[in-house]
Amino acid sequence: MASVLYRLAVPRCSLLGRLAVPRRETQRLEHHGLHRDGTRLVAGGSRSLAACSRADSRSQHTAAEVSVEVDLKRLEGQDEGIVEVLMCRHRARNALGHTFVSQMRELVSTLSHDSAARVVIFRSLVPGVFCAGADLKERALMDNSESDLFVHSLRSLMTQIAILPTPTIAAMDGVALGGGLELALACDLRTASTSAQMGLIETTRGLLPGAGGSQRLPRMVGVTLAKELIFTGRRVGGQAALKLGLVNRAVEQNQSGDAAYKEALTLAREILPQVRSQREGMHNYLKKNWTWYEISMSLCSLISCNGKTFL
Repeated sequence: MASVLYRLAVPRCSLLGRLAVPRRETQRLEHHGLHRDGTRLVAGGSRSLAACSRADSRSQHTAAEVSVEVDLKRLEGQDEGIVEVLMCRHRARNALGHTFVSQMRELVSTLSHDSAARVVIFRSLVPGVFCAGADLKERALMDNSESDLFVHSLRSLMTQIAILPTPTIAAMDGVALGGGLELALACDLRTASTSAQMGLIETTRGLLPGAGGSQRLPRMVGVTLAKELIFTGRRVGGQAALKLGLVNRAVEQNQSGDAAYKEALTLAREILPQVRSQREGMHNYLKKNWTWYEISMSLCSLISCNGKTFL
């Protein structure tokens, strides 16, 4: 029997509604050329003079409407206990922007207290893309302080994913670059289509992986190879990633473009329910036996990037 999906919150990738304004009150104010906050309206429009004078392009990120960029699905029936985190920021190829990161942190926080979840799959609903990495357009609008706060938020997200009590799988059916690959590295397991492309490409822009990639990649493929991949910013395909130990399974892409997801679902079904306690023990062991700080410092000392750290 097919798995039945149901929503935790709003419908997938829909728009959140605006707060309603009483029509009669709005008409009364507009008749006098006033905005609800008392500012003067531009003739023939509903925008205030104060609003029109603001030239800061960052206003587009504080609009009243906020799209759902990350959503959640629970499976039932034979797949009960499997939860999917859905990345659906279509216009920006799942780029890691403020809204995207904030919504994902909220969902991951919910999952951290969910005893019913036994496996979490991170997947994309954007064709050909897992996560394209940093939102460079948003980044260009940030000052140094805002950038530091955002990178800290991104690191916190990756840590949240890494310490989830349930096993996690990243299903990469497309490109996973920079912070997108760092997100996949924060998961326990990774599946990829052979057509997928992945890499920590920050050094090609004079930057450093800032969300845990320089610590987690050596654990996956070894320190020497991790240095090579980071120093060169090389991209690797799904089959090459399998040989390197970067992913657990690589499969040929299908016509619907979700082969890695289907493989992740197969893998999730194989994971035993009692793994939660075993995973916690493995996580604690690795924390004690991996010198992350030394690895990170060795990487950073060999890369000259003007002191910049970015996702």
